[in-house]
Amino acid sequence: MTDPLPLSRGSVIKVVSDAGPIIHLDELGAIDLLADFQLVYVPDEVWIEVERHRPQAIRRIAAQLSKCSPPNCERVDSIKAVYSLHRGEYAALCQCMVFKNALLLTDDTAARLAAKALAMNAHGTIGLLLRALRRSHLSKDETLRLLREIPQRSSLHVRPSFLAEIIEQAAAFSPAPRFAR
Repeated sequence: MTDPLPLSRGSVIKVVSDAGPIIHLDELGAIDLLADFQLVYVPDEVWIEVERHRPQAIRRIAAQLSKCSPPNCERVDSIKAVYSLHRGEYAALCQCMVFKNALLLTDDTAARLAAKALAMNAHGTIGLLLRALRRSHLSKDETLRLLREIPQRSSLHVRPSFLAEIIEQAAAFSPAPRFAR
């Protein structure tokens, strides 16, 4: 299992979030996983959506969030209708275009496909949970518990067969041995 999030020791990556991962991580009681990023940019439209659906999430991690007003972006405009992007997803993609090699956090399939079309990295709640396992921020048992609780504790919609596959991969995960220096 390789780490899908391109963060090497000492690298700084700009992270932009759509509403989904903030809401879903908070529903699972795992919002603190976003603290692993130095700063998470949240467009105004996304901020409003999170405040409407899960206001406590913003209060819990306010120090790691930076509210922003991204400019409109012609490249995102050109695919907005094709992917039926909502305002928050559009704004998050536009903010990613401001930064070189930004990481988009989104659980929305259309936004992920749009990000791929724009050659952006995009990952969601499940990817963040697996990243936390790989980086030893969550134990295997904690990660498996959170993955199993997704259907009951969160509003994240995920195919049961896909979730079962992810749980199987996480259960088989063995951390790489650490060598003493």
